[in-house]
This record gives sequence, structure tokens and C-alpha cells, in this order.
Amino acid sequence: MATLQKAFPPPLGGLDYLASAILLLDAEQRVCYANSAAENLLEATGRALLHRPLHEVMRSATLQQALDNALTNNWSYTGQNVEIRRGKPERGETLHLNCTVTPMQSPDAPEVRMLMELQPIDQQLKANREERLIEQQQASRELIRNLAHEIKNPLGGIRGAAQLLERELNNPSLQEYTQVIIQEADRLQDLMQRLLSPHRAALQAQRMSVHEVLERVGSLLKLEFPSTLSILRDYDISLPELIADREQLIQVFLNIARNAAQAMDGKGEITFRSRSARQVTLAKRRFRLAIDVAIIDNGPGIADDFRERMFYPLVSGRPNGTGLGLTLAQSFVQQHQGTIECESRPGRTVFLIRLPLNALEPASPTESPQ
Repeated sequence: MATLQKAFPPPLGGLDYLASAILLLDAEQRVCYANSAAENLLEATGRALLHRPLHEVMRSATLQQALDNALTNNWSYTGQNVEIRRGKPERGETLHLNCTVTPMQSPDAPEVRMLMELQPIDQQLKANREERLIEQQQASRELIRNLAHEIKNPLGGIRGAAQLLERELNNPSLQEYTQVIIQEADRLQDLMQRLLSPHRAALQAQRMSVHEVLERVGSLLKLEFPSTLSILRDYDISLPELIADREQLIQVFLNIARNAAQAMDGKGEITFRSRSARQVTLAKRRFRLAIDVAIIDNGPGIADDFRERMFYPLVSGRPNGTGLGLTLAQSFVQQHQGTIECESRPGRTVFLIRLPLNALEPASPTESPQ
């Protein structure tokens, strides 16, 4: 960075101390200068950025058009929530940022034609998305509870009628049909009960290893897809134990992983990855330590329009799906004060479940929550 700063005396040399990412461009849209914040944003050193065309550093059709207009017409430009991709085209990462482009002429640096200021807003978008998910989950939970109430009462009548009919039947082959009715009514009754009582008070919190839960889920998947599905592990074995409801976490990971396996027709790879995350904010609360569990598959991916509504109740991507698997998973994760995020493209879908380490641990009378 020192080499670049020498080329620009004050006040331009002072740009390195700004928190915003600053790029100075020449008439050919080549980088003349990048401050420290820009180096961090673009994940490249100033020496590596110097003299490179901007389209090699980051790619954005919207931004490219704005730069062309700014140069041609000497216009300023301000863009909100501009999407760019940094890094190599085949594996570049998408970023969202606010951007200001200002044409300039400085006697201190006559080659500079434009000043570009970039402010990342990914964290702000993430916080807004979490708030929307919480509101959506509250509405979904109320809808599900009302629906479960309406279904639960007739189920008791159906089961009772099937029992009475079974007593009147002398043919054992016909009694098999009544048994099917009774068993399915019991199954639906159990599902309705789960939908009616997913409250935090019902959580059975205990200290447990998240890896033990993932191994249990992996065993269940291999029983369902014994020969065609590969389960890969990428664990951070140094992770501490988590305070959580074991059965609920099994259901969360199983619902997500089973969806992935079914989307691939049971043929492909699913990776379970665990990592730690420090000083995270979840649902407007700050936690010192959280555990990230990523469930990654190499399937066909999730369509953008469906990804926006896949956590809604009774919305399914399969003709025979119930549309409750991801809704329940999201509900259980939120009861643990965690979050679920999804990124997807053909060949790679990642569900990231972030769980605070001790969110369910009762706070002592003399201590405040984390």
C-alpha cells in the first residue's frame, strides 16, 4: 500500500484512512489507486489491483454502464444495492453494495478521471432478511395452528368410525382396510399435535455434540438410500458441546438433507460441515459463540422464485411433498434462537444453520444474557 500512497500526495493520500472502499480510475477504467478498505472488499492487495481494468477486478453490468456514462458525459452516479461479482468468473462471489461514482480532475493526480466509493450492505440485507423471516415464521405458525385445530377434531371421528366398522366386519381381509384408516389417522393426529405444540417450553435442552446428531442423520439417510447416496463429513472436531433439543435438531438436519437426497433422486453427494462462528448477531441478540452447520449437496439447485417461498407452510417443490418439512425446520431452529440461510446454484446448494452455543442455558440471577 505504501507504494501506491507515494503516488498521491495529500489530500488523495489520506483516502487510505477512510472506512469506505475507494478506487481511483483513469480514462481507460484502470485502477490507479485502492485504499485498504477496497483491498479488503476485493480480497486483493493494492499492488495486485494497480493498473488492472475494473472489469477484471469486479463485474457488474449495471455498474459498467454507469461508469461509461460518467466518463462520456462527466456525470456523477449513485447506485443502491448494486450487485457485483468479485474474483474469477467461474467461482466469483456475489456482493451487494451502495456505489457512488464521481468524475474528477486533480492537479495532484492528472491521470485520475473517476473516484468510486463502495459501501458493502450485505450485513444490512442479512439483518433485514432475518427480520422478515421471523415475521413470516410467526404468521406461518399461526396459520399452521389454526389449520391443525381444524384437522385434529375430524380425525378423532374418522378413527372412531373406523373402529366401529372393524367390529362389524367378519372378513379379515376387509379389516386390513380399517387398520389402514386407523393407522393413518393416528399418524396425522401425531403430526397435528407436533404442529400445535412447538413451543419453547416443550424443548428438552441438554448438552450434546452436534456431530453425534449429524452422524445419526447420516445413518438414517443411508438406510433410505443405501447404495446410491454418498455422505461426506467436514467436521471441526474442536467444537464444544451445544445446549439444544436433540430430537428437534435431528428433525431439522434430516428434513433438509432428505430434501436434498430426494432432489437428486438419491444419487449424489451430501456433505455435512461444521464450523464455529464468533461474535454473531442473531434475531437482534449478540452471542459470543455459535456453531455453523452446513448441509451441502451437488444436486440440480433450487429455482430463485421457489427459494423465496420455500419456508412457507404447505409449499413444496415435489408433487407428493407435504410442504411442512422446511417450515418445521425453520420453526425448530428459531426456537433455538438460530437462523437458516440458503444459497443455491446448479451443482451446489448450501443450507447454513447457525445455532448459538448456549442460547437455551438458563441465565444466572447475577448475569445478563449473552
